[in-house]
Amino acid sequence: MKALVCREHGLPDRLDLVADWPAPETGDNDVRIHIKAAGLNFPDVLIIQGKYQLQPDLPFIPGGECAGVIEEVGSAVTRWKVGDEVIHSGGSGGFCGEVVAHEMAVLPKPVALSFEAAAGVSITYLTSYHALVQRANIQPGETLLVLGAAGGVGSTAVELGKALGATVIAAASTDEKLDLCTQLGADHTINYSTDSLKDRVKELTGGRGVDVVYDPVGGDFSEPAVRSMGWNGRYLVIGFASGPIPSIPLNLTLLKGCALVGVFWGRFTMEEPELHQANIKTVWQWFEEGKLKPVITDLFPVEEYEAAYAAMMERRAKGKVILTF
Repeated sequence: MKALVCREHGLPDRLDLVADWPAPETGDNDVRIHIKAAGLNFPDVLIIQGKYQLQPDLPFIPGGECAGVIEEVGSAVTRWKVGDEVIHSGGSGGFCGEVVAHEMAVLPKPVALSFEAAAGVSITYLTSYHALVQRANIQPGETLLVLGAAGGVGSTAVELGKALGATVIAAASTDEKLDLCTQLGADHTINYSTDSLKDRVKELTGGRGVDVVYDPVGGDFSEPAVRSMGWNGRYLVIGFASGPIPSIPLNLTLLKGCALVGVFWGRFTMEEPELHQANIKTVWQWFEEGKLKPVITDLFPVEEYEAAYAAMMERRAKGKVILTF
């Protein structure tokens, strides 16, 4: 089968697109999925460089999430049948023609979404929903500041923040990206390439500060974001797309009465599976109702994988980056 293979750690130019990768065997409790599209996430950038916290043995196929059609079911499978349209997020293995997964590791594809849209929703939307609901306990009327607001996870935080009743301030590096955030429902925008993040937040909140910060970027904007928090604020540590992991002066948490809150969605799904399933039910229902509409502006055939990776690594992507098969 066609597969994008990582044989040695490095940048995307070290990846190898092959046509004859052996298809995996289907076990009794497994389903075989014919892949239509796969989502590219920031962990996919880290994992090929050997920098992710969970590293598969070499060689491996990257790709944390994908969508397709079930073409074979194991003898003991009860939840699925051939022809079902599904989503799978397995951490790796998605950038190929076929994936074999345990039946319990597969989700139904929302009927309202195309395969291209569905391939990019499981990690981003469920991370943001878990972050805002379980980790931040965000309330209607509170103010949410989203950094990297036009990116894969950031754009979902803007959408979900509005759906949960928050006033959303979207921060991004270009006016073009901020236009997208406005379309997603952001109440206010900040171009942190030209404006002072701290000064603009102070202006927009009347000096009170924000209740919740959603930060998938890290780097130079993290400390100004913490300094922009209001009393009892919650700063959500999502990731470090800019590269550097920031060092936050802990005296700020004392002065602000705020909390630094880690968000590790992958572990949450294992530690609290029932709550994870409840989150899926809510988010999937919102897709079907049209309350959430995934932004897909960067579509690449798998043969153009280097361009797809570059769009993410150079922070040019708006919404989700998708590879098609």
